[in-house]
Amino acid sequence: MGKSRYWFAAKEHGWGWGWPLAWQGWLAYAGAAALLVAGFVIFPPAAAPARFVACNAGVVVALLFVCWLKGEPLR
Repeated sequence: MGKSRYWFAAKEHGWGWGWPLAWQGWLAYAGAAALLVAGFVIFPPAAAPARFVACNAGVVVALLFVCWLKGEPLR
């Protein structure tokens, strides 16, 4: 009961996190995917390339932050 549960597993080889271990991780991945699609619709790359890149970068940085906070420590 006192054991902490990670949302994301650390990769065996390489650096980063792999597939989610808990439903919260799947929710984080689904939310990031939805935000990436929404960014494509709201900021079309042809019309607003800088905003599109900034939106995608923000989503990726936010997902990496969640993985870092809630994932297994990196090896």
